[in-house]
Formats: sequence, structure tokens, C-alpha cells
Amino acid sequence: MTSIPTRLTRAAITLGLVIAATACSPPGSPGTGSQDAGTYPAGPVTLLVPAAPGGGWDSTARSLQQVITEGHLTDQPVEVVNREGGGGATGLAQLTGQDSGDPNTLMLGGLVMVGALVQADSPLKVTDATTIATLTSETEAFVVRKDSPFTSIKQVVDEYAADPSSVIFGGGSAGGSDHIAAGLLLKAAGQQPAGMKYVGYAGGGEATAGILSGDVEVGISGLSEFAGQIESGDMRLLAVSSDSGDVAGRPAPTLQSAGYDVDFVNWRALFAPPGISDEQKAAITDFVKKIHDSPQWSDILAKRGWTDDFRTGDEAAQFVAAQSDTVTGTLQELGL
Repeated sequence: MTSIPTRLTRAAITLGLVIAATACSPPGSPGTGSQDAGTYPAGPVTLLVPAAPGGGWDSTARSLQQVITEGHLTDQPVEVVNREGGGGATGLAQLTGQDSGDPNTLMLGGLVMVGALVQADSPLKVTDATTIATLTSETEAFVVRKDSPFTSIKQVVDEYAADPSSVIFGGGSAGGSDHIAAGLLLKAAGQQPAGMKYVGYAGGGEATAGILSGDVEVGISGLSEFAGQIESGDMRLLAVSSDSGDVAGRPAPTLQSAGYDVDFVNWRALFAPPGISDEQKAAITDFVKKIHDSPQWSDILAKRGWTDDFRTGDEAAQFVAAQSDTVTGTLQELGL
């Protein structure tokens, strides 16, 4: 389950910025100078993960590392480096400061970082980096316990419209993708998201327990988080947040099909530092396309249940910018 810290202090963000501002690359270090775009990468590649090991960004970075190595896509070493702190702000500060202009440092990021930066009132935004490609995405699922009186997402919205305090939503931490999905639903239904009663859990197991125990009436998380309970019949799927989705090969009901104009996914993307040339950006993009088109990457997508959501160039940059605007507006309406 994806989550955003509920409250990040300015001090944490400032620390990340200070680290980025004071650190510097050793003179002549690989990848900091110009290089022939046709030979990318011409030096060691760093995959920067702005979070602790073990999370979604980390697993994506290590999967990329595996594909590059097993597919023999370069003879250069590829290292995964974790820079946790500030919901991604410390890593982004390094990428946009210390690593500016270095085409051989790439950072994993996504929707969670957008929200974390907004909540922290950070001066940095993901659009300060150079968007290379979106990689994967996952739809959010709205579920209830099997004996819930709610049999459709419309019933949930109608109950909320009659009395906002009568419906308790639950998912990842306040301000995360699950909370945002609920806010977008209520906004599309003409309701005030700020009135929502929302229980934020630290992990998927806790959220599942909360739903099954009845502490939470409507649960929200990535579809894969609830797939087992949906298939077993312990949970009832009311809708998914994207314009399409399936469970065990069967089409899932969508918010759009219920009449709510929401098409929302939790996405992950790959970013380069600012200050790289157009030629370097094109070379990086070509390299990432090789990764995406490899059979090893297809195998990883299938094994992990990730949805292939590949975009590059202007399409990727425009998507990230639009998502940044959407998340910022929704968090403001949620009072976060």
C-alpha cells in the first residue's frame, strides 16, 4: 500500500536541501561531463531511490538494475543508491542540486512524492527534474466487507451526501494515493472532500484488518492489495479508480461507469537531473526504451502484477505536470 507521511516538518526538507547544496561531485567523476549520446551510458549509472530499501520505488529500481544486467544492455556498472527523507524531498534535492547536469544519475519517483512535497510545503517539485518516462501504474480499489449494506459505489456517495459523518473511509496514510482517490470521488460527485472521515493505516495488513473488522466501512488501496480478499469473497469490490481494470481476468466496475468522472492511478516514473542536454535526454530515453522492450522487463511486470504504463517525451512530461496539479488541488480540498 502506498502512503505519504501525514506531517513533514520544514526542518526535514531544509536538511535535505542543505545536504544537496553542500555536497559536490569529485572533479572528473564519471558521468558529470559531456558524452556521446550514441554511447549512453558512457560511465557508471546510479539509480537514485528517494526512500528506504524495500518500498515500491526501491523494488522498481532494483528490477531495472536486474533487467539492465541480465539483458546485457550496457557493460557499465549500475548501482542503486537509497536517499531517504522528507517523503522523497532529500533525494529530489540531491538530483536537482548535486547531480544537476549528470546524465548517468536517474531517480525513481511517482505520485507519492508529489503529495509529500505538497504537504511539506517544499520549494521543490517533481517537475524541477527532467521527466524521462512513466513506467508502471496501479488502479485504486474501493472495497467493503462481504456483509456490508453497500453494494455499489453510488450507495456510498449517496450516504455521504446525506450525512458525511456516517461513512468511514480507510486506507494508507492521510494524503496518500488512497486518500486522494477518495477525495477525487467525492469531488466528482459534487461533495466536499474536507468533511470525510478517513482512517489512515501504516500498512496494507493493518488496513485489511480494519476493513474486515468493521472499523472502516469503505477501504481503499491498490487493487493488488485486496485481490486475494476479493477473490475469496471476504471483500466486495465496488469500483476501481482507473477507466479500466480487472480482477482474476474479469472486468471490474469503474468510477466512470458509475457516473463519476475520475480516472486515477498510482504511478511510478523515472527522472533525470535538470541541466542535461537534449541529446543526453534522447539517449537516456532510448536506453529506457530498450529496458521496457526487453523480455526481462515483461517477465517482471507479470511476476509483480505491475501495469505497464509507459510514456516518454512530451507525453510523459505533460502527464507528470498534470498529475502534480491534480494532487495539489485535491490535497488542498482535503485540508492537507
